[in-house]
Amino acid sequence: MSQRRRERAGPPPGLSPEDLALWRRVTRGDIRLPGRDGNNEDEPAPAAKGGRPARPVSQLPPVQPGRTAGLDKRSAQRLRRGQTAIEARLDLHGHTQSEAHHALNIFIASQQSAGRRCLLIITGKGGHGEGVLRQALPRWLAEAPNAGRILAIEQAQPRDGGGGAFYVLLRKAW
Repeated sequence: MSQRRRERAGPPPGLSPEDLALWRRVTRGDIRLPGRDGNNEDEPAPAAKGGRPARPVSQLPPVQPGRTAGLDKRSAQRLRRGQTAIEARLDLHGHTQSEAHHALNIFIASQQSAGRRCLLIITGKGGHGEGVLRQALPRWLAEAPNAGRILAIEQAQPRDGGGGAFYVLLRKAW
């Protein structure tokens, strides 16, 4: 079974109750495997660590490539230049839009839960630089459930994929 076709039968092991609730919200629309519990009812959002309520996604400004409003000048410059250490990569080559969107949502949620901040997401350039995934990625990152997780997005440097890849900086996990 190829890596991109491989699906998890359940949440990653060792999740806290808050992370498990997040996992269930992210995977709500997933197709359940036969013999698995498909109960994924809406659950209230977990309180943030330290007792602070989590900020609703609607209150966070959408992030677009090149906009780094939530970063100080030096951090934004380091991200743009590709000088921030990449902690995880997701290659979406060969995925359909549906597969890529699903993989992206799971990847971002799991990486944020793991405490990782800087990701490299490779979409490929597509024909004539107009790749479907390349065009869709910024929109997917600006929509729920990812909008509240993303701090900044920048086009990758040529050594990391150039126009066919993006650096994504995640907000710190609550």
